[in-house]
Amino acid sequence: MSLQQAIEQKLSNAFASHHLMVENESHKHNVPPNSETHFKVTLVAPEFEGQGKVKRHQSVYRVLAEEMAGGVHALALHVYSPQEWEASGQPAPESPNCMGGSKKDPAFASGGGQ
Repeated sequence: MSLQQAIEQKLSNAFASHHLMVENESHKHNVPPNSETHFKVTLVAPEFEGQGKVKRHQSVYRVLAEEMAGGVHALALHVYSPQEWEASGQPAPESPNCMGGSKKDPAFASGGGQ
């Protein structure tokens, strides 16, 4: 089972999701081909009703603790209650392209950053 499939399965089991999409965005980053390190999760679940963003993210991180401690480098979360999702009328925002991390930061290029 791929890491993406494991994430999908864990989230499906943990939440009564109305909508779940897990996208592997590793190809947008400076990683080897076929990597599974960067993911975007769009999750719509009634459990999020009345919760702030921090609580929602914490609940997802708890479910994916093993993956976050292992191979997942980045996890973009777009979590909504069903009412919020319906009111938005559109899909989750697009993720920005990778800027190369510290490689393009002048402080790192000059050897001054850690």
